[in-house]
Amino acid sequence: MVYILNLISISIIPVIISIILIHGYLKGVDLYDAFVDGAKEGFKTSIRIMPYLIAIFVAIGIFKRSGAMDIIVNFFTPLAKFLSIPKEVIPLIIMRPISGSGSLAVVKDIITTYGPDSFAGRVASTMMGSAETIFYTMAVYFGAVGIKDGRYTLKVALLSHLASVIASVVVCRLIF
Repeated sequence: MVYILNLISISIIPVIISIILIHGYLKGVDLYDAFVDGAKEGFKTSIRIMPYLIAIFVAIGIFKRSGAMDIIVNFFTPLAKFLSIPKEVIPLIIMRPISGSGSLAVVKDIITTYGPDSFAGRVASTMMGSAETIFYTMAVYFGAVGIKDGRYTLKVALLSHLASVIASVVVCRLIF
């Protein structure tokens, strides 16, 4: 059974690409021109979103190096204790909406320090898989299509992040 799953895992991407190419060929699409047009559009999009990405990376760097993380963790520790959220995952709760790579570094630190089978390690792993890098995603997608005003997007995204934090803790409490 494991062999079959590994075979599927290894071959799924080449199979999908082959299906797309065969379908395009059967429909009479000039595959090379379509590829080049897609590459041109992708390059234009990457140039268009570059200022948004630079801004979010600079903001993340300032946040990390300013000591703001420690201040925020200390501020939220009593609330986390009241809600039965492990203090160790507070940096992840803060970092996850901001940076995917920063979040991975926090999870790595939690797992290295407390172990993967600790409650904090399990909550961190669950939270990492159930939350999104909100600010990065908004910068990329809104920048790509030129949206200047996200209206309620940020509020709803942060509310969904809070829901994922609570769900991660509750699910880990129930299962482990």
